[in-house]
Amino acid sequence: MSTAVVTTPRGQSKPPKAPKERPDSAALNKPRGRVATVAMAILALAWMFPLFWAVLNSFRDYAYTQANGYLSFGGWTFGNYRNVWENANLGRYFINSVIITVPAVIATLFLASLVAFVLARFSYRFNLTLLAIFLAANLLPPQALLVPIFRIYRQIPLPEFMSSSGQLLGSFWGLIAINVAFQLGFCTFVLSNYMKTLPHEIYESAEVDGASVWLQYWKLTMPLVRPALAALATLQVTWIYNEFFWATVLLGGQGDKFPITSALNNLKGQFFTDYNLLSAGSVLVALPVLIVFFVLQKQFVAGLTLGSTKG
Repeated sequence: MSTAVVTTPRGQSKPPKAPKERPDSAALNKPRGRVATVAMAILALAWMFPLFWAVLNSFRDYAYTQANGYLSFGGWTFGNYRNVWENANLGRYFINSVIITVPAVIATLFLASLVAFVLARFSYRFNLTLLAIFLAANLLPPQALLVPIFRIYRQIPLPEFMSSSGQLLGSFWGLIAINVAFQLGFCTFVLSNYMKTLPHEIYESAEVDGASVWLQYWKLTMPLVRPALAALATLQVTWIYNEFFWATVLLGGQGDKFPITSALNNLKGQFFTDYNLLSAGSVLVALPVLIVFFVLQKQFVAGLTLGSTKG
């Protein structure tokens, strides 16, 4: 394709005019970007204000706030944290939360990865039906299943070394199982979508090399979906650790087995509630989840953005 040359009256060649540059898209979207930034900043402040206010009041004396109001400043003390640790017995309840959360998260991610691998790797008649069955648990409110699950748990016996009550009701095993059941559908859905983005050529090469289905899952797929697993692990730790409903129902009168979220009830008095003490307890309860999030923050963000640029 030849380039047109403009000739001057004296026969001298003149280079063609350069095409007019288009306005930068970033410049066009600059006002819109500013509005979005301001809106997100306002939403972030509104979202963080309750947490900031709880942390602030956790360092204030109850008698001072009663006399001067919660909008005043002063009465600073570290005694609330010492009192809440001693009175609420958070150490024992934290151990209970670890016993419930860690096995539930590991079992959920392991079982979800198995199902997701089958859904993403193999195509068969009931593929979507199986995925819909796993997602069905997330569509029903837990309160709708309260009575049947309570009766089922009461009828299932367990050995004494697994449950002091002799049944699934009132044991850690039952609480772990119900958390796994309700979280399995969401994790399966997310992991199957991530696994579908993996190139099929790597599985074809693995089959040519003689790799079995188990090796394709364990040695090939699991390392590639590590960011997704880290993101899900962060969410699952947060949800299961903060779960309160099923722990209250299925542990019954086993108060010594309650998770740490139930320990906050011990800070409420019969006639009044020290909200400064309660704020200190809430901050201590939230610390493990915040630590997990900041440790896995890089993997969490990578898991959320995985496949977003795949065109």
